[in-house]
Amino acid sequence: MTTTRPYDRIAFVASASAEAQEALTGLVAAYGNHDPADADVVVALGGDGLMLQTLHQQMHSGKSIYGMHRGTVGFLMNEFSLHHLHERLAAARQTLINPLLMRATDMHGNVHLHHAINEVSLFRQTYQAARLRILIDEHERMPELIADGILVATPAGSTAYNLSAQGPIIPINGALLALTPISPFRPRRWRSVLLPNTAFVVLEVLEGDKRPVAAVADHDEVRDVRRVEVLTDKTISMRMLFDPGHSLDERILREQFTY
Repeated sequence: MTTTRPYDRIAFVASASAEAQEALTGLVAAYGNHDPADADVVVALGGDGLMLQTLHQQMHSGKSIYGMHRGTVGFLMNEFSLHHLHERLAAARQTLINPLLMRATDMHGNVHLHHAINEVSLFRQTYQAARLRILIDEHERMPELIADGILVATPAGSTAYNLSAQGPIIPINGALLALTPISPFRPRRWRSVLLPNTAFVVLEVLEGDKRPVAAVADHDEVRDVRRVEVLTDKTISMRMLFDPGHSLDERILREQFTY
């Protein structure tokens, strides 16, 4: 009798790097390769950039995603090995990720919808700093922020650009978002705040004609925005798989003790 293993049908995706392509060749030879639409799990070979790309591609599929590090930054990836992949997948722990939904309105009144797994960011487009107004759940919290920009980060994205901008690291299961300014000029000492992941964040651009601002949801950019609304999209849950002892929770905890 044939026993069906968990995640028996594997789809492999890989970045274009020589390291990732070599890994792809070896894994396909050992385990075969299914079309992602027919697979039980998608295994991504590369770095965090490829993992984000794969999560976006599979956002509505319900597929589990398991990454192996064959790239530059590998915070979201497991260690690479050609061996015992079926056993590793069967033992892996699942982490659920909810993306952010960005609704950006540009200067012409056009509305752009994009999802972000790491963060939604606003950036100045010219040499002049951006002037922004911040509302949380329809209440004004800051009438004016003058800065290079601001970002809203998920727990999964809290160790990415958010951390570089001096934002807090959030445990992956924390029901929180980070709202972090980018190079703030006024208020000068304002660094970051934590919000519940139920928060409805509105970022209004002041003097947009003089100080144009772009909004970016991971890699999707909208230029000349006037208003950006951000909320957690609880209708979408993505499943990431991590080896025991190598979970995203554990890595986020370790990151806070790294100097």
